[in-house]
Amino acid sequence: MQGKRVYTLEYWMDDGWYVGRLREVPGVFSQGETLDELIQNIREACQLMMEEAEN
Repeated sequence: MQGKRVYTLEYWMDDGWYVGRLREVPGVFSQGETLDELIQNIREACQLMMEEAEN
């Protein structure tokens, strides 16, 4: 069983959008109109990257 991982989200505003990256996972960036949307989008981007790494 795999434990839960904790990542650090760094985010900033760019032209009215929240843009962010995960400090511990190079290459995972996303954006959203709200902070909640950014968090959801970055989770999905990270999950997709992890699935790709497994294949």
